[in-house]
Amino acid sequence: MPIPNSSNYAAPAGPFREQMIWDQLKTVYDPEIPVNIVDLGLIYEAAAVAADDGGKRISVRMTLTAPGCSMSDVIKAEVEQKLARLPEVTGVNVDVTFDPPWDQSKMSDAAKLQLGFDVDPGPRPADRGSFKIVR
Repeated sequence: MPIPNSSNYAAPAGPFREQMIWDQLKTVYDPEIPVNIVDLGLIYEAAAVAADDGGKRISVRMTLTAPGCSMSDVIKAEVEQKLARLPEVTGVNVDVTFDPPWDQSKMSDAAKLQLGFDVDPGPRPADRGSFKIVR
């Protein structure tokens, strides 16, 4: 699946809503993995607070799939750019952290399926073996 081209991106219209943050974050893809950063489980927190200038200030706490990710600056810049385009937003702060470290368990089931990983269906029934007990 091709990664969406962010250069053709238009910011949403209308008054600011918190859901816009998550909608925007879902348009950011890891360039090396064709899944958005929300479904990859890279976003730990995202929130908006009122800024002194009357606008909104967005703070994001996120991680990357690996500390040495060569695309970290690209992903962080795209998050900042897309969130800054939201109506009423006057500031964006993105904090990249590795505590806790990312692992595959943080991915959504949709992301796991898209990448061909097994989705945990829950506990399996106990194996009863190949014989039957008759009383």
